Amino acid sequence: MTTALLRTADELHARVRTGRRAVVMTMGALHDGHAALIRAARRSAGDGGEVVVTVFVNPLQFGAGEDLDRYPRTLEADVKLAEQAGADVVLAPSADEVYPGGEPQVRVTAGPMGGRLEGASRPGHFDGMLTVVAKLLHLTRPDVALFGQKDAQQLALIRRMVRDLNFGVEITAVPTVREDDGLALSSRNRYLSPQERRTALALSQALFAGRDRHAAQEALRARAREVPSTRARADALSALGESRAAADAAAVAKAAPGAPDAVRAAARLVLDEATRLDPPLELDYLALVDPADFTEIGDGFTGEAVLAVAARVGATRLIDNIPLAFGAPGDPATLGAAL
Repeated sequence: MTTALLRTADELHARVRTGRRAVVMTMGALHDGHAALIRAARRSAGDGGEVVVTVFVNPLQFGAGEDLDRYPRTLEADVKLAEQAGADVVLAPSADEVYPGGEPQVRVTAGPMGGRLEGASRPGHFDGMLTVVAKLLHLTRPDVALFGQKDAQQLALIRRMVRDLNFGVEITAVPTVREDDGLALSSRNRYLSPQERRTALALSQALFAGRDRHAAQEALRARAREVPSTRARADALSALGESRAAADAAAVAKAAPGAPDAVRAAARLVLDEATRLDPPLELDYLALVDPADFTEIGDGFTGEAVLAVAARVGATRLIDNIPLAFGAPGDPATLGAAL
């Protein structure tokens, strides 16, 4: 299969369309993470459908002092990767094609969620992102659009826009792709020197520490709830063989499921250590949030959550996150009393 390189929406609309159209939106500089998105799009579209990859470096989502001019442009390599991953079309429009007459006067605004975390660090970023996503959805007219979980806040806002403004399109999330050392794949990774990359590993290591802390607490609580007697409960905690969890068992038992503060603390410990590396990690934020609105979760929270981090290493700003599931409340108070 040869992937067609198109420059205008009219060229795309002139193609004979059969089956489902799945779209993957990118700013180019494609890597294995994008390839995973394209392969997922291929599965979603099916053999009789069509996969369209857009390549457009959107000026609206870059703030003052950010890396618009520095952002890599590698269209020839992008088309090759897209073809290998199963794309039928790469649509690489000009700025005039996407924004005829210059920057749009009417834009999509991200609302309160757009001012949190990434939005607080990059004012106006999400307005620009939603505006171009809305434009590209209209220009490509897909049945389904696929986005990476790595940009969790972006994904949440796109889902909200599609729901609130009645876009007739399905939004599908694809899990984050990581390099062998755990670093989340990003076009910006190429900016890191070897020393900076070693420091940058603290982002994923912090998330994994929070995840492991959460898993230990959930296992501790589940095991404790299974044991009926007071003495047996205490013995069960010791038998878990997790000295750190056992030491904190009383606090964990009295807290809500998963103890969000303990998850944050485990992740922050790793990040604090990274601030003393050479070069140091400069933390922007660490947050454990509800993906519905990206507000911090409290001790009573149950359901899906996102542990997210953003930091700068040298001149490069990186983000990462992992999803966590907080179980339904059990009966922790009696366990705490038993200890």
